[in-house]
Amino acid sequence: MKRFYKEAGAGETEGGWRVLLDGRPIKTAGGRPQVVPTQALAEALAAEWAAQGEQIDAQSFLLRDLADFAIDAVAADRAQTVRDVLPYAETDTLCYRADPEDALYQRQLAVWESLLTEAEARYDVHFVRISGVLHKPQPAETLARLETALTAENDFALAALKMLSSLAASLVIALAAIRPDSDADRLWNAANLEEDWQVELWGEDWEAAERRAARFEAFKLAIRLAELSRV
Repeated sequence: MKRFYKEAGAGETEGGWRVLLDGRPIKTAGGRPQVVPTQALAEALAAEWAAQGEQIDAQSFLLRDLADFAIDAVAADRAQTVRDVLPYAETDTLCYRADPEDALYQRQLAVWESLLTEAEARYDVHFVRISGVLHKPQPAETLARLETALTAENDFALAALKMLSSLAASLVIALAAIRPDSDADRLWNAANLEEDWQVELWGEDWEAAERRAARFEAFKLAIRLAELSRV
């Protein structure tokens, strides 16, 4: 598509901020008004439009696509999004450890345990740790409190959490990632601990490395959405 506007900017509107192309507001992919909660997010979205050349590259609107998902899908059914995200606590990768006599277990303990205990203190919950792959349910009270925490997040943070949980296979990591003081590298390395362990043992496959790098970019994008939408 050929570029059809000269200037891209952000403007305040009822309920938040909007992207303006030559002064005209845009809509989401689903046809809804694209109203976001902060000026910072609107300006970041406008920057994607401003960066386009003579031809618009639809694949380059990464932040817009995630923001549109928050408006078109999450806002339309917040309860469903919470139901989609909460199961990542039930099967959280940080809770599934190798057998205690394995060297991998010590690595998992060193990296994962602090993340779990931080989450337990923050949300006043308890996670069951499991050695092996057989599923064990998490306490109902833990899941109920995490559901309350998810419900309290805004639509954009929920959109970020859905992506982060899927990428990390961990709600604990996802919730830590959207905090103001999050360390993306630490959290991503924790999520990929077992993969990195296999690389140390058997060497790295370049295709797997490329996939991991692409997934890390998506991980950081979701963190950025949550950060920019924070009021």
